[in-house]
Amino acid sequence: MEKEIQVLYDRWLTKAVDDADLINELKAVAGNEEVINDAFYRALEFGTAGLRGVIGAGTNRMNIYTVRVATQGLANYLRKHYETASVSISYDSRIKSDLFANEAARVLAANGIKVYLSTELQPTPVVSYAVRYHKSQAGIMVTASHNPSKYNGYKCYGSDGCQMTDVAAGEVYDEIQKLDCFDDVKLVDFNEALKAGTIEYIKDEFYESYLDKVQEQSIRKGICEGSDLKVVYTPLNGAGNKLVRKILDRTGVKDVNIVKSQEMPDGNFPTCPYPNPEIKEALEEGLKLCYEVKPDLLLATDPDSDRVGIAVPEGDGYRLITGNETGIMLTDYILKSRIELDNLPKDPVMVKTVVTSVLVDRVAANYGVEVKNVLTGFKYIGEQILHLEEKNEDFRYVFGFEESYGYLAGSYVRDKDAVVASMLICEMAAYYKKQGKALVDVLNGLYEKYGFYKNVTLSFEFDGASGMETMKNIMDNLRNYSKDEMGGYKIIRHADYLLQFDKDLVTGDEKKIDLPKSNVLSFFLEGGNAIIVRPSGTEPKIKIYFTGVGKDDADAVKTVNGLIDYVKNSKDFFPEA
Repeated sequence: MEKEIQVLYDRWLTKAVDDADLINELKAVAGNEEVINDAFYRALEFGTAGLRGVIGAGTNRMNIYTVRVATQGLANYLRKHYETASVSISYDSRIKSDLFANEAARVLAANGIKVYLSTELQPTPVVSYAVRYHKSQAGIMVTASHNPSKYNGYKCYGSDGCQMTDVAAGEVYDEIQKLDCFDDVKLVDFNEALKAGTIEYIKDEFYESYLDKVQEQSIRKGICEGSDLKVVYTPLNGAGNKLVRKILDRTGVKDVNIVKSQEMPDGNFPTCPYPNPEIKEALEEGLKLCYEVKPDLLLATDPDSDRVGIAVPEGDGYRLITGNETGIMLTDYILKSRIELDNLPKDPVMVKTVVTSVLVDRVAANYGVEVKNVLTGFKYIGEQILHLEEKNEDFRYVFGFEESYGYLAGSYVRDKDAVVASMLICEMAAYYKKQGKALVDVLNGLYEKYGFYKNVTLSFEFDGASGMETMKNIMDNLRNYSKDEMGGYKIIRHADYLLQFDKDLVTGDEKKIDLPKSNVLSFFLEGGNAIIVRPSGTEPKIKIYFTGVGKDDADAVKTVNGLIDYVKNSKDFFPEA
């Protein structure tokens, strides 16, 4: 073990006395060089997603000291840019989320920065709304989204309610780098700050205001009333339980069956160790209840309730609908309905990420709606809304989504919102139910109209200190890919979002990508097929997005499975395979 790491470990043993759990953990790993090295070989890096890491002792872990020093860096940044500032803070159900939120509040209050703090866990989009509602200069959400229970995180928002920009996050990071996590952090007693009013709990009327804004996004108001729509809902032991149920009740969805084992907040996620609504394992408890009560729809929101997954009846069972498929159906429903109701704005705009299904572009084109493609991360969708708002044209924004189950209608927040998405999904299901249609029939109809596309996302994990280097080597290898085909399909177009070029390999034409630099590689293949590769910004994994196109559903499945098999066994992707 390097001497520097041993010195850090010894210092934490004597200094990290404000949390007994950390001292006990440090003592328990004494002499274990591998564990100590992983805990101290780097500091958690503050980026546009804030912080995210395993809960525990060390500079490479989420704990009160990494939270405090990050918040001190944020405070220094705010004091440089604003004469007076406030920050809105909330948290989800994860282990120590409430503690981390309170510690952040203590640091900000000690620096003379007003804090608006939620009294209990809340969905992530509530923080985005709180920033705008309170006219705060920043927001903090303590969450690790859908990561396993050993993780927690810290997301930062700017004054516009969007996640922090690269520039702002870079400035905060620079401030953090100047600080020692033990000696350079200001703290105030929490209860004293409450008495002084520097920390203020968010009032109940704020949440009613948020729900009012969500309800304003209803497309066919009152459509759920009298529809007899039956729903099974699971908050996956997270933050969506209260507000999702409230908005469904408000909009006339009365037959809501709650998955009891996943109803109450629990950061251990005992029934779904990986609480991600993208995967079937997380929905197993909900599916069990579906077979008992026979609903029209299963809704599952992730722990911080910014994403939602669904399952719908198909034959004698239930079909899990992908994020792309839900987004495609919502896009078609919203645009079709707004045209019929004569309230689609002039020059309408929808926004999606570059890894989201191109089938959406075809649906939008059918309704004469412009599609803006942005980098992965909902902050880039929020950024497009901001650009429209700056021109007093945010009314043009009609919908935005990303394939990873995040959706937003309306400009009241600048982040994906499972509360509004749950409302719209139920509304859409009720609309079609009144016509005698199931959602699976609607989806199949869209495939028949626009083409059979199958989109699959796979993640490949690379844990530990060596994992980041392995990921870098894979991306470097693919960046230098010289063959003219992949998986038996000719490459007709290639885009590199880090080097910012998009080249048509048939014509030789090349154009500059007018987006921020991002480590994403796209290989567009003949027949409409595609493989897109990027490292995750929040987890030690590489994500690969596959598109397979076929003459029918079975053919599209066959195509995408062939591409998946190719990648899994390819030394071009995994040299050690």
